[in-house]
Amino acid sequence: MKITVWQRLDFVARNLTPLSITVVFVIVGVMPTRLPGASYIGPALVLMSVYYWSLHRSDLLPVASVFVIGLLLDILSGAPLGLNTVILISVYGVCITQRRFFYGKSFLVVWFGFASISAAAMVMNWLLMSVYVEGFVNPKPAIFEYMMTVLFYPPVAWLFSQIHRLVHRH
Repeated sequence: MKITVWQRLDFVARNLTPLSITVVFVIVGVMPTRLPGASYIGPALVLMSVYYWSLHRSDLLPVASVFVIGLLLDILSGAPLGLNTVILISVYGVCITQRRFFYGKSFLVVWFGFASISAAAMVMNWLLMSVYVEGFVNPKPAIFEYMMTVLFYPPVAWLFSQIHRLVHRH
């Protein structure tokens, strides 16, 4: 049976789903709002995406993609170049090395893993920003962002699982 152009395009589109979702989350995360301090209100959607897809489909979100996503996030958000890149690659690395531990576990275990890894990522972000500005950065916004991120992970993970089932069934 010969593969048609449409079948190839469908295959490529399905395989680009994790990357596409993560890039959309980068764009959504840096969209300006009119609320003062609104950048600290929302959850870290990109972190959620990297965590989920690196555990479930790391073949479709390789480390090179995570590197580019981190750079894109740094450029669009105005963060020091490399800050989000280092954090996202670190999260990716932890997820890849601990994937066997999370495989087949209940959602609560995966959620606890996310809470732990995102806490480390937020602390790393806060410390690196403190070093970058050569002073103490108020940790309250980071703590609030962490809480929002952990609370929003279950519905976002559910959405990802539905997309994963829909897009990657054969």
